[in-house]
Amino acid sequence: MRLLILALPLVLAACIEPDVPTGRADFGDFCASCHGLSGKGDGEAAAHLERKPADLTRISARNGGTFPGTQVMAKIWGYTGGRDGASPMPEFGPLLQGELVPYDGGDGIQTPTPVRLVQLAEYLKSIQE
Repeated sequence: MRLLILALPLVLAACIEPDVPTGRADFGDFCASCHGLSGKGDGEAAAHLERKPADLTRISARNGGTFPGTQVMAKIWGYTGGRDGASPMPEFGPLLQGELVPYDGGDGIQTPTPVRLVQLAEYLKSIQE
């Protein structure tokens, strides 16, 4: 019985999923160096790029007032593989790992999508002006 009581915390710890960073935290880790913490394209690394990073707070404004979640997701997802090194966008490999959740990016189709990508897209949606 004593062994069971001592082992219980280890068993419970194994059942708890590791903390998943928020979309805001992932934005800070993967995007802010170029796009800036505000998302306006004014990050510290922006001055050293040939092309100014996009103002991510104006995505909806550039799309008639609607946040194009599916297009945003495709843009993020598109930078994950088959790269020739020409893009300054970082690899988003860690964002593709973990739990899949249904995500409707505005096209009416629920698509299994990594939860961290969904959280990042939802964070971008939340900073629209």
